[in-house]
Amino acid sequence: MRCIVDDRKQVRRAAQAIRESVPTIAVDVVAPNASRHDTWTLDAVLPDRKSVPPEVLRELALAELTLQPVPSQAGNQHAVATI
Repeated sequence: MRCIVDDRKQVRRAAQAIRESVPTIAVDVVAPNASRHDTWTLDAVLPDRKSVPPEVLRELALAELTLQPVPSQAGNQHAVATI
């Protein structure tokens, strides 16, 4: 069984690393009770992208998060990852 506090910290660290590594419109950490994935979720909106940049993929991999499929919207890339 996973530790909820550790999961939250892990997702928050990844969110901060993404904010620091690439331009973002928003990066949110969503609690399991508010996430449609029923787990800690990172939700990032990246401006003027057609795909998730390698810097973001690297941070998700380092945090052991799983990228969820989400289509790009209005010229921005939406990245959703779960623990």
